[in-house]
Amino acid sequence: MSKPIYNRVILKISGEALAGDKHFGFDNDVIGEVTDAIIDTVKLGVQVGILVGGGNFWRGRDGKEMDRTTADYMGMLSTVLNALALQDALEHKGMETRVQTAIEMRQIAEPYIRRRAVRHLEKGRIVIFACGSGNPYFSTDTAAALRAAEIEADAILLAKNVDGVYNADPNQVSDAKRFDEIGYLDFINRGLSAMDTTAVTLCMDNHIPISVFSLAEPGNIVKAVMGEATGTLIR
Repeated sequence: MSKPIYNRVILKISGEALAGDKHFGFDNDVIGEVTDAIIDTVKLGVQVGILVGGGNFWRGRDGKEMDRTTADYMGMLSTVLNALALQDALEHKGMETRVQTAIEMRQIAEPYIRRRAVRHLEKGRIVIFACGSGNPYFSTDTAAALRAAEIEADAILLAKNVDGVYNADPNQVSDAKRFDEIGYLDFINRGLSAMDTTAVTLCMDNHIPISVFSLAEPGNIVKAVMGEATGTLIR
């Protein structure tokens, strides 16, 4: 049997993807399928850290009449809802997990401490990172790149509600073409939006490949760690 090509990964899950067709809140069927795929990945011997977005409840840019910093902090807090939902679903299936937050809330989660996070991963626990980087003006994509660099992850698995990186928005352009692979600089120079520029630059500087795929097919998580084509590889 072939082995995973990655030993330790950050799985970045968009909040919108967790909402499924509801487009708001949780879709329990989606969460069930996603957690099953995460468990299958862990059983392959891969250490999994998860960084989850909060767009199924709030996006900072939705607060147009609001102070940007306040809107971003609200977005960070929304990621905690998703982190706790994933933790509960995983633990109901017998997995050991830890939620770590960049904004301290000790009654429900650990504060983010890099060495503690790495130790949890080494013990086979799934670590779920919430509250992004803890700073306004930085997306959860950038937080995923930051955590990946800090814990020395081999790759970022970017699970979205689209199946890869396109040269145009596939929801608006019918003949948009998907890239099987694209370089960091090419991605940045084309102004593509599957991941923000700051995050891609951070991954480029730290030589962290990014596998972009659709969460509508949760089996893509396992395929990605096995090195199978799932969507687009940015490297």
